[in-house]
Amino acid sequence: MRFRPLLTFIFAIGLGLLASCSGYEKVKRSSDVNQKLVMANKYYDKKDYLHARELYESLLPVMKGTKNFEMMYYKYAMACFMMKDYNSSSYHFKSYSKSYPNSPNVDEADFLFAYSIYRMSPKITVMQTNTEKALEVLQDFVNKHPDSKHVDEANGYIAVVQSKLEEKAALAAKLYYDISQYRAATVVYKNIQNDFPMSERMDEYQYMIVKAYYKFARSSVKDKQEERYVSVLSAYQELVDAYPKSKYIKDAEKYFSLATTNIKKLKHEHQ
Repeated sequence: MRFRPLLTFIFAIGLGLLASCSGYEKVKRSSDVNQKLVMANKYYDKKDYLHARELYESLLPVMKGTKNFEMMYYKYAMACFMMKDYNSSSYHFKSYSKSYPNSPNVDEADFLFAYSIYRMSPKITVMQTNTEKALEVLQDFVNKHPDSKHVDEANGYIAVVQSKLEEKAALAAKLYYDISQYRAATVVYKNIQNDFPMSERMDEYQYMIVKAYYKFARSSVKDKQEERYVSVLSAYQELVDAYPKSKYIKDAEKYFSLATTNIKKLKHEHQ
């Protein structure tokens, strides 16, 4: 007997859901455009983005060009976004801004387009095409809407994206170093320095250039070694001049000393 109230409650909930679903299906099959739009907006206001999106989607082809289309299309893009379908939301927010450049919603649409691309950025171990795209569109947003309330947020995402791209490049450089492709490692480390001049790891990259140059020189044919050891000295001097307090200087001195000793030996052999 004590389970009867619970069963009654569950049965009532089930009937409510069934009625709700049957009402939705009836509206969805209806040819009454106004009724569909009213119901879609009601679902949207209740944050039932699944049903709102489906109804908006069915209205897109029949409402295009009407006075209500702009707001409906914006809500449709927003429903896609709220459902975390960032591929769709990025497409539709971009399309909305292009179609309605003077809309009061264009600031929000441009930001959510950029943020949708940002959310599609993959983990660091795979290709970063969407991450690079996110950096581009976030920067475009900041440039286009310098007074937007979203500028600080967008700049925060830009910093995250830059850090991610930097880390990806650093992993590539380290991989070249680890597989003894020392010349390639120096090229990538220099590219990182050029691409991310404000990085807090600049001295680390310069230190890795010193090490890579040294190992590249040591593994070179004898005729090429002297000039390549000179590159070690130059890279070390850049480290000392640019980052005199770097924690890497002490260890880099080893390679400077070894390179200097080897240059002297090679010069002596040439005499």
